[in-house]
Amino acid sequence: MHSKLDDAYRRASGGPDRTDTQSAVCLERACSMSVKPILLSLITLAALSANVANANLITNGGFETVTNGTNKQLTAGSSTTLTYRTTLTGWNSAPSNTGDGGYNFVLSNPIAGTSTSVKQLKNYTASANGGNVFASDAQYGPGLLSQTINDLSVGTSYLLTFDYAVGQQAGFGGANLDNYWQVSFGNTTLNTASLTIADSEFSGWKTASMAFTATSASQMLSFLAKGGSAGAPPFLLLDGVSMNANANTSAVPEPSTISLLLGGIGLAGFMARRRRNNKS
Repeated sequence: MHSKLDDAYRRASGGPDRTDTQSAVCLERACSMSVKPILLSLITLAALSANVANANLITNGGFETVTNGTNKQLTAGSSTTLTYRTTLTGWNSAPSNTGDGGYNFVLSNPIAGTSTSVKQLKNYTASANGGNVFASDAQYGPGLLSQTINDLSVGTSYLLTFDYAVGQQAGFGGANLDNYWQVSFGNTTLNTASLTIADSEFSGWKTASMAFTATSASQMLSFLAKGGSAGAPPFLLLDGVSMNANANTSAVPEPSTISLLLGGIGLAGFMARRRRNNKS
């Protein structure tokens, strides 16, 4: 058993007494318990930052949400009172020489190849996403389909992916040559690979991927149908549009996240050194 004389001797000789030792142990345990939640919180924050970077930035990329039904021609703006027109939530169909929303349509996958479709396509096969698809005639006044993308990080690369195809409208004949989507994001414009089909054929669905670097926090994404088949109307189709921070760059945390992690690591290192000093 330790006596008061033993403690007095240790204090006189510079050694810790029983109370000092107990306080050091308690402090060590308290700091150890407090550092762990901080580190866990920082790791969670880093994971959440990565998830935000990988979130899909496109609204209504599958064209499922419409304001006035599907299987109709689009009109410009966010709504319409015309029973034979509709709009796409999150998107704008720009005016052209054929009407206020261009010669653009929302087609229903299940019926796009039948006579009940507003634009019947020959030998049509549905997209993998089902539901609706966006359609635009490259030769007859296509309207620009656009959406403003917000919360971008300047200098970050973003990967745009989408499915596309080309089909021929029923009632017309001839080959459909060199049909492609012209895609713009901010000041950068890229084209998909062109699709060519013989009379009455359907191209099948293809997947395109394009990388763009953001130059501002808010930029416009747009699609414009292009083709060279006058007299044999091709309809370019679009579905499954998504945009995420490029996988090659999204793994790099934001500077603020890096600072927090470094601060947490520094705190953990400081507490580890303190524990070693207390034990020596």
